[in-house]
Amino acid sequence: MRFKPVLWLCAVGVFALAGCSKPGASVSSSSPAPSTVSASPATEMASPTSGYPQLLSVVTNTKAAVEAKDFAKAQQEFDKFEGVWSQVEDGIKAKSSQTYDGIEQDMDNIKSALKASEADQSLTALQSLNDHVQSAP
Repeated sequence: MRFKPVLWLCAVGVFALAGCSKPGASVSSSSPAPSTVSASPATEMASPTSGYPQLLSVVTNTKAAVEAKDFAKAQQEFDKFEGVWSQVEDGIKAKSSQTYDGIEQDMDNIKSALKASEADQSLTALQSLNDHVQSAP
């Protein structure tokens, strides 16, 4: 007889905790594999936050090389973008497929413009990429 009030209290406590948590956390607590789901958002949250300044730094360095008409250095600088992007792209894609698609398109445009040594096209694409990265969730 003593166990019924304890069970009732535990059930109320679980519902209270679930109601106080973040919206995404309450969904993950009811999933069949909570350890996998709870680890993934933490990784996604950490990667984009740490990756954005690095992405913007690559864009800035590439832009400086293009403005100096040093397309070999610009390509070398922009090659660093892919390494950082691969760490954060899944998180951005999950939050905004439109931003993800824009960044991917900008990357293609920049690679083409740098290969053709087109300063104006490179700078335009780099500005677009900068805008997309800054607006990324």
